[in-house]
Amino acid sequence: MFRFFKALGLSALSLSLTLLPAQATELSDFDGLSGTLNIAGGTAHIPVMKSAARTIMSRNSDIRITIAGGGSGVGAQQVGKGLVDIGNTGRALKASEQQMGLISYPFAIDGVAVIVHPDNPVSDLSFEQVADIYAGKIRNWKLVGGEDRPINLFTRDEASGTRSVFVKKLLHKGPVATTANVVPSNGGMKAAISRDPGAIGYSSVGYIDAMVKAPRLAGVAPSNQACASGEYPVVRKLIMNTKGEATGLTKTFIGYLYSDEGSKFIQQAGYIPLPAHP
Repeated sequence: MFRFFKALGLSALSLSLTLLPAQATELSDFDGLSGTLNIAGGTAHIPVMKSAARTIMSRNSDIRITIAGGGSGVGAQQVGKGLVDIGNTGRALKASEQQMGLISYPFAIDGVAVIVHPDNPVSDLSFEQVADIYAGKIRNWKLVGGEDRPINLFTRDEASGTRSVFVKKLLHKGPVATTANVVPSNGGMKAAISRDPGAIGYSSVGYIDAMVKAPRLAGVAPSNQACASGEYPVVRKLIMNTKGEATGLTKTFIGYLYSDEGSKFIQQAGYIPLPAHP
């Protein structure tokens, strides 16, 4: 398994066993369980997975949970091949992925927002302006109310669920210029944008903080409240996928994310919890 993560160029996160106060009620489902749970895929999911894993392992040292990114395509493919127990996606499964016998467990709602450098004076963009910027038709910030500065495009790779939602719901399937810089994760996107005053990119709403600025889209700020109400339209579900019905430790972990404590982790990561899989 280590070779698998190494081959992807990813870091399997062997989460530390830093002791946390044990919450007896919902964590008691893990009592008596042991083994390793391997998770990979969508990077937007990682903050939630890490919080849950760290808390579980602090109570039960017989359980080890590894978490890697790679994007939604990687998550679906690796769980379909049996290389991980949970494959995370930030989009619904494609038909080819469903044919691998995957079961989906949506657990949160997230928005996808345009992000720019905090010093960029542009605070509002239209759908058309964003589409024209990504198509390479608008190449200077002054054409959308900003400074006379070239626009530097950043995007995600084809395996990214965040990219899939961005292209489908914000660009309305419009093109992404081939000159765009490709970054591997939501965290990588935020870091890249924070270092470049001319940059524009997009990320999960849960990743937005003081490092970047999220302009309003057609007058609507991409907040959790706006995502929940439907006022902000570029939203998607964060989904865990398993090969067949989840069992054993995998089933218990998924159930934990639907608990009150799991909902807190989801909210702390900036997302909106969904009710348990029926």
